[in-house]
Amino acid sequence: MGIPRFRLAHRLGLIVGVDLLLVCGLAAALASARLSATMVFFVSLLAGACLTSWSLSRFWKPVRATLQAVTDGVLSFQENDFGIRLAATGVGELRELVELYNRVGDALRSERSEIYQRELLLDTLLQGAPMAILLVNELDRIVYANSAARHLVTSARRLPGRGLDEVLASVPEPMRIALASGHDALFTWTPAEPGAQEETYRVVQREFLLNTQTQRLIVVERITPELRRQEVEVWKKVIRIMSHELNNSVAPISSLFHSARVAAGRPEQSHRLDDIFRSIEERVGHLRDFLDGYARFAKLPPPRKELVNWADFLEGVRTFYPFHIEGPVPDRSGFFDASQIQQVLINLLKNAAESGSPPQHVSASLETSAEGGAILKVLDRGKGMDAETMKNALVPFYSSKRDGTGLGLPLCTEILSAHGGTLTLERRPGGGTVVTCTFPAAPANEARRAAGKI
Repeated sequence: MGIPRFRLAHRLGLIVGVDLLLVCGLAAALASARLSATMVFFVSLLAGACLTSWSLSRFWKPVRATLQAVTDGVLSFQENDFGIRLAATGVGELRELVELYNRVGDALRSERSEIYQRELLLDTLLQGAPMAILLVNELDRIVYANSAARHLVTSARRLPGRGLDEVLASVPEPMRIALASGHDALFTWTPAEPGAQEETYRVVQREFLLNTQTQRLIVVERITPELRRQEVEVWKKVIRIMSHELNNSVAPISSLFHSARVAAGRPEQSHRLDDIFRSIEERVGHLRDFLDGYARFAKLPPPRKELVNWADFLEGVRTFYPFHIEGPVPDRSGFFDASQIQQVLINLLKNAAESGSPPQHVSASLETSAEGGAILKVLDRGKGMDAETMKNALVPFYSSKRDGTGLGLPLCTEILSAHGGTLTLERRPGGGTVVTCTFPAAPANEARRAAGKI
């Protein structure tokens, strides 16, 4: 059986009871000595007070000592010191309290040790990570930096405690702009070492709460090897495609020239020359168009943005390629390069027509986005795209068409990206495809100019 829960109360009651018995005995002895009742009362009261004071003092001394020890131990917990243990003496609630304190201390010490081991493992991993990692508090002071960060941003041996502005003052301008922006970014930088090549870095920045304080995590990763690997793969693919396309044109042209030479030497076959030369002209034209497509994709000029009335713009495109406009067109003007976006829209409408969609089901819709930009959709009821085609449709040089170059949609994506917009593909409920183009809002000064306030 366990120790009674109220053992201290029992002891206190026993002490009080014994003191009362002693005082009553003293009062009886004084009364038998024929002292006055007043004298007996005051003497008994004084003796009872002294006896009770002495008894309670003896009783509370171990209680006070134990409570003080537990209090000191709890204060040590506040200072992250979990090594203090108390001697479990006596019986009853005081012993239970001391044992409970010791168990709590052991649990906290064990947990603290596990946390320390995890932190040590995490720090070891972060210090050995190839990317630079910085942790900045809400005062823009660095609270953590791994070894890669020290090598990247400064030659100093210690970064924690220093201001981010102070550290960035000594780094190259592209890096300083990317790190100070507070957003994800890419930047290129050529180290000062002789013979060093241009390096490309990716910056990822995230904010989170740590101990109720806002912290900013900055990760800088060198992606030059991956970009070079992808560049080599792209070049290999371009060379394969161009080689294939050139062979498809050069071989027939060579055969046709041979036929023309034979026909020219035989008067009875001279009537074939016109057909042969026409075939050669077609193959040369196809090859020229093929190479022009690559040239346009590789030499896309920067957009010359200006305010454009959407209604007039869409009507202008309809003269080149007919389509149906769904719903009303917003009165707000767009801010884009009209010739480039016209090229995008014509390309999308051409794809919609070639998808097998009935002409009356090729349409476009325009609406204003929540940020004040525009959302342009091109819709059709064609055969749509399978999962593989949908996945690779925006990849350069990928084409599901027999004579396609795989540059139409990537060129549209490149143009929209240069405008700060996006292009996405999705299946249309009921069949067909929806191509969504987003455009950012016009700058405030351009919007005011459109409203006639400038």
